[in-house]
Amino acid sequence: MSFLERVDQTIRRSAVWRSLFRQPYPNDERSRAYAVMNNVFLHIHPVRVRQHAVKFAYTFCLGGLSFFLFLVLTVTGVYLMFYYVPSATQAYSNILAIQSEVTFGLLTRNIHRWGAHLMVFFVFLHMMRVFYHGAYKPPREFNWVVGVVLLFLTIMLSFTGYLLPWDQIAYWAITIGTNMGGYAPLFNTPAKLILLGGIEVGQNTLLRFYVLHIMVFPLLAAIFLAVHFWRIRKDGGISGPL
Repeated sequence: MSFLERVDQTIRRSAVWRSLFRQPYPNDERSRAYAVMNNVFLHIHPVRVRQHAVKFAYTFCLGGLSFFLFLVLTVTGVYLMFYYVPSATQAYSNILAIQSEVTFGLLTRNIHRWGAHLMVFFVFLHMMRVFYHGAYKPPREFNWVVGVVLLFLTIMLSFTGYLLPWDQIAYWAITIGTNMGGYAPLFNTPAKLILLGGIEVGQNTLLRFYVLHIMVFPLLAAIFLAVHFWRIRKDGGISGPL
């Protein structure tokens, strides 16, 4: 390779680098700050992190564990969607086939089920940790409301997914849950009919819970998670000790 060819190749590589990263390789504090601010993935984290925010004993990584479990549930849920049919006549047999015939089916379903339980547990602990440290106070009161919405979305994701195996436990649990919703003031009858798609748990209920579980609630959770992370960044990072 001649000298001119080497120069031309170097110029081409630098042009590709600039088109991807727009900043030179971060060698000093200023360039590192620009690299973080101009990268969509690195922009989630602040340029500087306070010392208390990296202490395990302060946060116990409860928020990070909750988000990690959300990602695990998303991956395992997409895998299970390839084999599950939301039909009152096929759902239970699909679950049995997933556990016995599908490659890593039993492992994937167990990870999905236990991950859902753990996510509810860790999100609740995360809320308690935030409340104990007073992180709901100004200027973080809006993000506290977003966190409460995420807690309810997590519970509803777990509730809607409980019916999908279509066994006796799931059937009667959802029957009891929707009957409890029927006692809510003002919206008791409309809410129950919307959830059930009729007067009792049946095919319409299974289909509605399936759509809510795989599409509506995960999409809402992803949107509120993005807002949650953005507000943490804009509010100056994780709140300090009282």
